[in-house]
Amino acid sequence: MASRETELHQLLSDSVLDMDEDRVRDYADEVVAEGYDAYNAIDKGLADGMDRAGRLFEDGEYFVPELIICSDAMYRGLEILKPHLAREDGARKVKAVIGVIEGDTHDIGKNLVRILTEAGGFEMIDLGRDVPPLTFVERAEAEDADLILISTLMTTTMPGMARVIELLGERGSRGRFKVMVGGGPVSPAFARKIGADGYARNAAEAVRVAKALAGIEVDAQ
Repeated sequence: MASRETELHQLLSDSVLDMDEDRVRDYADEVVAEGYDAYNAIDKGLADGMDRAGRLFEDGEYFVPELIICSDAMYRGLEILKPHLAREDGARKVKAVIGVIEGDTHDIGKNLVRILTEAGGFEMIDLGRDVPPLTFVERAEAEDADLILISTLMTTTMPGMARVIELLGERGSRGRFKVMVGGGPVSPAFARKIGADGYARNAAEAVRVAKALAGIEVDAQ
């Protein structure tokens, strides 16, 4: 029999998928009241619901209005759960710049990655969405970052990811940074093709990959 915590993960996921902001609020409140892990509730509940909504969108069952309402429900849950994330405090604070590549304004996935990596002890510099390749490079250099995290949900903007890596090479700073890419149309094969150091298919995996790239011991999950 599933535990109540596991049930809440499923209920949160279902409620996001069903675009039910009130139910998301109630279940997120219960997670907090019962002292359950907020990180898992976000990962296995809210993020899972958005992943499912994204698949329905790809299948033509959901459209942009449905995705927007799903994201509103997810963000309502995040408002409640984010203050209760247990933060890892290490001796060395790994710094990363993160953003959505130029031409794309879809930032739900990027925002989830930022929230969960911050909870994992990273210092995140959020560049936002529709970010030119040169901005990724210049900010990473200016901030003396360790990692560059780039996302997109559009195949048409994927060449911009490759351009970031090209620019690093042209400026002689490729060796300074680990570059991770992700997003709906991005694949491990594409990441290898453009010379990225890492790829993640979702927010929780992004945290594990980022830690590995930064040389931080990753807990088995």
